[in-house]
Amino acid sequence: MRIDVIRPGELGAAEVTAWRAMQRATPRLANPFLSPDFVIAMGEVSAGARIAVISEGSGPTGFFPFERHSGGVGTALGAWVSLCQGVVHAPGAEFGAEALLRGCGLHVWEFGCLVGGQPWFQPFEVLRQEAVVLDLAGGYPAYLEGLRERSPKFLKSTLYKERKLGRDAGELTFDFAVRDEEQFRLLRRWKSEQYLRMGRPDRFGRPWVVELAERLHAIDTADFAGPLSMLYCDGRPVAGHFGLRSDTTLVGWFPAYDPAFARYSPGLIQHLRMAEAAAAAGIRSMDLGVGTGSEYKEALRSRGEPVTEGCVRRRSAGAAAHWLRSAPVRRVRQFILDTPALYGAADRAMKRYGGLRTRMRAR
Repeated sequence: MRIDVIRPGELGAAEVTAWRAMQRATPRLANPFLSPDFVIAMGEVSAGARIAVISEGSGPTGFFPFERHSGGVGTALGAWVSLCQGVVHAPGAEFGAEALLRGCGLHVWEFGCLVGGQPWFQPFEVLRQEAVVLDLAGGYPAYLEGLRERSPKFLKSTLYKERKLGRDAGELTFDFAVRDEEQFRLLRRWKSEQYLRMGRPDRFGRPWVVELAERLHAIDTADFAGPLSMLYCDGRPVAGHFGLRSDTTLVGWFPAYDPAFARYSPGLIQHLRMAEAAAAAGIRSMDLGVGTGSEYKEALRSRGEPVTEGCVRRRSAGAAAHWLRSAPVRRVRQFILDTPALYGAADRAMKRYGGLRTRMRAR
């Protein structure tokens, strides 16, 4: 196994072609966060972005995107925002995790949303969860029929609110791929305000995230795009979503809505409209990410796909030092996630804190 570490901007056309062929050959790797387009965009906003090109014989057998930090510590590329991570590889390829890290010059690699089917990292997994997937392969009517069977009250309530919103505020329209930059800024403002209310860190408070999102929104090809979807009421935006899509998969990333319309659940209406439009465009699945604690995701789901969190460490002094720093924090977090009462208390505390910040900001 030969490993060449390059910057994302150094990928050649032949390598991009091989990368896409690997994604097409293994459906679970079709996630747009694993696409070369996302990796190249990350390379434009992160000085530590790297790709390990793994070769055997005459050509590449895998691509391993990662982000390099000091002390030989690596993380998943764009770990703070990425919803799918891992090695993109040819069918049947085999790797050794420690050899891979050694070839990358890393003592440690941390991952948070590892895609399934990566056995070389399995011994290092510490948390297993499921991403919520909407199956659109049979078309939207088939998905809707399945939703009616699984979540009849949810669907009935959402469709009722959709009709009521139309009666109260005007005709509803939907656009699956909005190019307007002003509306993109509006969605980001809604999302930042939501983070504030929920007591969560504001992703769009980081300039590099804003730049990344803008770069991805500018891409619109058959293989990859960053579509901004918007729901309108009498021409006024009331809900939206910015995500990423490959040729077969749409990933839910940044949904948000105008709080003035909250009683109508416009975000749920928007998700159904988005699923309908995605299916019409040939998208076979929508991945909404991990569903822990999210009632709407669990209601919408067709199935779950495994994602895992963990940390690969080589047998080295650098890895040992990293373990001493990070293991206690990881154990506490795991304990909270595994204890529903603690998780609920932590969530309520963050929301109270977010409410306090919102009130203080309004003064």
